[in-house]
Amino acid sequence: MLFDMDGTLVDSERLWDTGLQELAVHYGGTLSEAARLAMVGTSMEVSMEILHTDLGQPWRDPLVSAAWVDRRVGELFLTDLTWRPGALALVTAVRAAAVPAALVTSTRRAVVEIALETLGRDTFDVVVCGDEVGATKPDPEPYLTAARLLGVPITRCVAIEDSPAGAASALAAGAAVLAVPHAVPIDPADGLRLLETLTGVDLDLLAGLLTPLDLPR
Repeated sequence: MLFDMDGTLVDSERLWDTGLQELAVHYGGTLSEAARLAMVGTSMEVSMEILHTDLGQPWRDPLVSAAWVDRRVGELFLTDLTWRPGALALVTAVRAAAVPAALVTSTRRAVVEIALETLGRDTFDVVVCGDEVGATKPDPEPYLTAARLLGVPITRCVAIEDSPAGAASALAAGAAVLAVPHAVPIDPADGLRLLETLTGVDLDLLAGLLTPLDLPR
């Protein structure tokens, strides 16, 4: 099992909204809704490029901005981070069944470490963060990296996502994908199952997303 984090397991997009809007105000502007939606599921570097282009400030240093928003969102994670509907029950079932599990997120390690206080540090066998891969979602590298670290073929993995960039990343890697759109819609695609919530999702449903293995007769 390969889990996205923001908007999939935890209700954190609203906290990112707060941090990004505060950053825009810090720079003397207001972040547009279109720009904010364009950031969902992307890397911090891409998000900062979108923000400063939206504010008409392409000369701003994206590394400084990224550090600012990571610090602020980290503060919000400490007090206001909550699970998305059905997510905790699903993760608990996966761990109880001893299914190898990875967290695959575009969020950077410093913020993910804070989120793990809520998610549980023993919940995942592998954690792949946005600043630990050469290319982030929608590139397939994050999911390929997670499968490799788990020692599982990517074609035997199910990824759970909430964004178009994340779903595209997992599909390009070769995983089956269950998507629960949160902030932005996701278009149907081969290998993609769309649901409105993780509530009621169980291991049988997830196993059914995988192509049956060829067994000897």
